[in-house]
Amino acid sequence: MSWQKTMTDTNQIQNQANKSTPIIWCLIAALFFGASTPAAKVLLKDVGPLSLAGLLYLGAAIAVVPFSFKGGSKELRRRPVNRRRILGTVFFGGIAGPVLLLLGLRMAPAASVSLWLNLEGLATALLGWLFFREHIGARIWLALAIMVAAGLLLSSPQGFELAPAAGLVLMACVCWGLDNNYTAILDGYTPAQITLAKGLAACAVNLALGRLVGEPRPAAGFIAWSLVIGALGYGVSVLLYVMGAQQLGATRSQLVFSTAPFIGVLIAWVGLGEPWQGVQVVAAALMVLGLACMISEHHSHPHQHQITPHTHLHRHDDGHHDHIHPDEAPGAQHTHVHQHRPLSHSHPHAPDLHHRHEHDH
Repeated sequence: MSWQKTMTDTNQIQNQANKSTPIIWCLIAALFFGASTPAAKVLLKDVGPLSLAGLLYLGAAIAVVPFSFKGGSKELRRRPVNRRRILGTVFFGGIAGPVLLLLGLRMAPAASVSLWLNLEGLATALLGWLFFREHIGARIWLALAIMVAAGLLLSSPQGFELAPAAGLVLMACVCWGLDNNYTAILDGYTPAQITLAKGLAACAVNLALGRLVGEPRPAAGFIAWSLVIGALGYGVSVLLYVMGAQQLGATRSQLVFSTAPFIGVLIAWVGLGEPWQGVQVVAAALMVLGLACMISEHHSHPHQHQITPHTHLHRHDDGHHDHIHPDEAPGAQHTHVHQHRPLSHSHPHAPDLHHRHEHDH
């Protein structure tokens, strides 16, 4: 009996660790992206938003090149559905979203823009629920409400007086909401390959548009700083976020990522000297509460998996990947093309690549 209890406790610890890992990825992604907003505010003093968006994503592409050669599936990438998804994530996430954000950032304080970015989580959840069959339970809705309330609390009373800038940032959030949902279900690409495709396309299009509208040519030192900020805030950040989103689902990963605006606010207040308000403590507590609601959410029911060939980051102790690699260390994560056998079982799960149930919508 004691042996069985020990095995049960070990499995529970392992399941919690499996759940915590993608959350940690998304938190690190939030740290890098949150810091990039006030940093971009400084850079916008010397260059236009289109050129800066192109340079940031060039830095992102450079950062992930070494990780982009292995994994993925050419066969799955050729499927029309995955072509539409990669085009969607490139356009909305790499081209439209960053330009709209930087246009708004040029018109408003960095702290205000960082706060408005909380709306990305709400946009991701609503779009995922309406169009991408993502299950959202009561605790997730509560967590969303708490996160949005924290952002609104920090924004008041002056945040939304800048209506044009707020509108641009809101449109950027909608674009990234679509990007987040496409990314969470995109198959045939590794996270690094998704980031590389987004970075190269965004770089080429936005730099070309910047030249077309006559934006000033940036100096060499400016380009270097832009590439560094892009590598961390849009390269490493997006790579880690995609890895988390494919295991947590778009809404849950975005809830963790919703800590990024608060990080940006702190840097804007401390680093840029923008005025801060006492409500930050209350808002921080609300964000922690919202994150706790998300982490404590459990969704479980009997479900069936069909034969499915795909490629994504996975491990062999998660109850779904039982194919064998003789030289693979237990618990190791890797990416390759694999096919699932038919399987019926019940366990707590998030709406990841394996759990997009029709009845969840």
